[in-house]
Amino acid sequence: MASGKLVCVTGAGGFIASWLVKHLLQEGYVVRGTLRDPENPKNAHLKELEGAKERFSLYKADLMNYGSLCNAFKGCDGVFHVASPVSDDPNLVPMAIEGTKNVVNSAADMSVRGIVITSSYGAVHMDPNRSPDKVLDETCWSDTEFCKKTKNWYCYAKTLAEKSAMAEAKKRGVQLLVVVPPVTLGPALSQGLPLTANHLIQYMTAGTKKAIPNAVAGYIDVRDLAWAHELVYKSPKASGRFLCIGYVMHRLELINLLKELFPHYPFSKRDEHDETPMVKPYKFSNQKIKDLGLWFTSIKETLSDTVISLQEKGHLPIYTFSKL
Repeated sequence: MASGKLVCVTGAGGFIASWLVKHLLQEGYVVRGTLRDPENPKNAHLKELEGAKERFSLYKADLMNYGSLCNAFKGCDGVFHVASPVSDDPNLVPMAIEGTKNVVNSAADMSVRGIVITSSYGAVHMDPNRSPDKVLDETCWSDTEFCKKTKNWYCYAKTLAEKSAMAEAKKRGVQLLVVVPPVTLGPALSQGLPLTANHLIQYMTAGTKKAIPNAVAGYIDVRDLAWAHELVYKSPKASGRFLCIGYVMHRLELINLLKELFPHYPFSKRDEHDETPMVKPYKFSNQKIKDLGLWFTSIKETLSDTVISLQEKGHLPIYTFSKL
């Protein structure tokens, strides 16, 4: 157990950050969370977490406001920087980069021992020159020029934000660890709809109106990801980046798994006239995070818990059928 160590989680009300707060409280940490609006009712679920009444507090802070971050980080042993704009709006790129640098510098000024930032596999796999036989690992980086050319501003921002944070941490002499997740699924703690679950809803309710894209993606369970953050933070031998991909599969394979679990939904179908060869899932290594003790929830369990959560919160219809 953490024996009451004080840590701070930025953007505490988000899908991933909420589970991280929950996990840290379960492990005995005293947790601060930062939010731009701590009084917003959508964050009420944080106060209901086990241990929150005794060991959780919220601080008003903005990533672009250095002083507010210093106030939140003062006295903390560690900082988990999860907050980041999830958008392809090019105007948000400076916020992602400068906000991350502000976190590193304010944590350094407040004598924080360790910083863990949440990056994205969007900072890893966007490289048109990568051989399909290459195994993705922590040494891989997305090609920022390719991201710009294709207007993938989210991947562009995550790549530059991570590299900027590393450079800033090296300059300031602070320990920076990076958790690199793919698409993150699992049950939500808040009433809001996790952005990463949007495509599941679209595929499950679109019927023949929406074709399954010929694409692959990586996945991790949000509960595993929360655990990964803490494992990285507390391990004396941890350093650098940690690729946290549990599974990589084609979207059609994902749909087929969902059909097994929830057969009554009007699922999207592959365009029968599309003769394009199926994209093959890329190879990857998650050995570095597994060496710290992480194991991955089965993708079927993750998908089942995700859909049930979406149903319970009213984001997916619950179909009932009777035999004719």
